[in-house]
Amino acid sequence: MRITGITTHVVGTPWRNLTYVLVHTDEGLTGVGETRMLGHTDALLGYLREAEVNHIAGSDPFAVEDLVRRMKYGDYGRAGEIVMSGIAVIETACWDIKGKALGVPVWQLLGGKVTDRVKAYANGWYTTERTPEAYHEAARGVVARGYRALKIDPFGDGHLELDAEKSRYAVSLIEAVRDAIGPDTELMVEMHGRFSPATAVRLAHELAPFRPAWLEEPVPPENLKALRKVADKVDLPIATGERIHDRIEFRELFESQAVDVIQPDLGHIGGILESRKLAATAETHYMMVAPHNVGGAVLTAASLQLASCTPNFKILEHFNDFADAEITKIVHGAPRVDPETGCFEISHAPGLGVELDVDAAAAFPQQRAHFDLWAEGWERRAPK
Repeated sequence: MRITGITTHVVGTPWRNLTYVLVHTDEGLTGVGETRMLGHTDALLGYLREAEVNHIAGSDPFAVEDLVRRMKYGDYGRAGEIVMSGIAVIETACWDIKGKALGVPVWQLLGGKVTDRVKAYANGWYTTERTPEAYHEAARGVVARGYRALKIDPFGDGHLELDAEKSRYAVSLIEAVRDAIGPDTELMVEMHGRFSPATAVRLAHELAPFRPAWLEEPVPPENLKALRKVADKVDLPIATGERIHDRIEFRELFESQAVDVIQPDLGHIGGILESRKLAATAETHYMMVAPHNVGGAVLTAASLQLASCTPNFKILEHFNDFADAEITKIVHGAPRVDPETGCFEISHAPGLGVELDVDAAAAFPQQRAHFDLWAEGWERRAPK
């Protein structure tokens, strides 16, 4: 079997574009991959056009390791977000092809499943008025849909520092959410790399009474010594990793022991097997895995393939019940959260278990999507 070519399909919303890639073969099998780029969609499409000629066309889709190696190193330049995301969509699609050809789910090819269900946490649910009352009501709605965990960034457009008034307001939002969801629902606090270590530590102490399940990306991701300062001074679990684009770059993070939960994005870090290797290394450092998952149904399905065969997998992020829920219509077999358990059930369908509906995708053309986390009102995900 050989790859004959690829086709790309961009599904647009006002705040994000999702890029889907179909990998076609000479035996009629087609695989699908997905990633979400912020502001770099056209750059990704340009890279994929070149990579199709230089690396992808003519390759054996079963030889995933070889194709990834050539795409990553065969152009000599150092692979960053765009290249690793391009690798991810092709790699994921190759696993989809391989599973379909063999009649088994991808997790069966990666060692077999260790769980039948994967806990989900909701994100994108607080696109409402930024008040304690509105957030209380929205959070109750999340729990009513069966979720046992949810995440929120309550800090507005905070950057490096957050003054006393804004800090009290952020804490009031978390207090309202905790009151709405009760003591047993997990509440993740997202900081989006906003703060200096001193500010992050202060806020962590102020939020501690509401028992956050983790503190996510408290400082910008480039400086691990700054993250270490936070980890040394707070008692909450620390989560980070969505903006690391190569598993090799995780090495110093592991060595620092400054993190409890790593959050690779399968769509940015080279795909399923690259993430599985990373998860195995995390396991040797007693760290849990909770992938960043802000894409659509294909990326969710790929993340669930990883989850099902990974012993140290904690929980999976899910946007598509809340932000842009209509885009799930473009994927047949889209994973769903069971309202009775708050979990995804593991699919036993061959490959990823999902199919892209190209005609349905055409109803969501590429947008001039712009998402600025330092702009007032960003949480509404409705840029002007």
